[in-house]
Amino acid sequence: MSDAKSERLSVFKTYKLFFGGKFPRSESGRVYEVADAKGKWLANAPLASRKDARDAVVAARKAFAGWSGATAYNRGQILYRIAEMLEGRREQFAREVADAEGLSRAKAAAVVDATIDRWVWYAGWTDKIGQIAGAANPVAGPYFNLSTPEPTGVVAVLAPQESSFLGLVSVLAPVIATGNTAVVIASERAPLPALSLAEVLATSDLPAGVVNILSGKAAEIGPHLAAHQDVNAIDLTGAGASQTAKELEIAATGNLKRVLRPQPVDWAADPGTERLLAFLETKTVWHPIGV
Repeated sequence: MSDAKSERLSVFKTYKLFFGGKFPRSESGRVYEVADAKGKWLANAPLASRKDARDAVVAARKAFAGWSGATAYNRGQILYRIAEMLEGRREQFAREVADAEGLSRAKAAAVVDATIDRWVWYAGWTDKIGQIAGAANPVAGPYFNLSTPEPTGVVAVLAPQESSFLGLVSVLAPVIATGNTAVVIASERAPLPALSLAEVLATSDLPAGVVNILSGKAAEIGPHLAAHQDVNAIDLTGAGASQTAKELEIAATGNLKRVLRPQPVDWAADPGTERLLAFLETKTVWHPIGV
């Protein structure tokens, strides 16, 4: 009897895509093998298709009005709630980051701690970025002239390939903190931390469709998102080769997308406000004095 108990089968986790607040399999039914830094099999990840990318954009567009219309204070509360939930799953993410990036458990735990801190940092900026990006402009006449920042819209994000969790959060959090919605292509080599993050987002207070996460080949999905007419901006951080990034940048000109070009980044360094400002537009309003 005791021998039978010790020979129980392992229950392997089934990873799925995340868009519209749901966890569908890829419509193509395709998967690909994900291995750790030593080449040991970890899981099968869904291989997103062009239709999956389109569906994710539809979900992001549907969620944009509600998310951008929420108060900055409310967005900050929701982001902080996500950080609380990440803290509760710290051990799981430390294990996944260790496997994905070939780190010791102690170093992976330090990366996860830094990632949670980074999320809290961006949560704190939601109701402050308007104060540094907006202005009351002096004009020669009886008018108020006010400039205020507004979100760009739906942002496609090619997540960093090497930094599977800290880098991912560093490019995703500023996008949604400023009121945009996001379609993220996770690291192709190490997508599991991103797909686990989706589970946290789904059970937090984040409205469905604000963040949509696809796993698969950036070279396959990226061109469709870059050329998609309902995507307003694209972050090419994870585009890889300069030629690939250039091709995506050219594809993005079809509807004059904002483009954040790839550049060397130390993800552990102070992020500053550059990414918060990258996907904001400035609206200027004139109003007569005394009316």
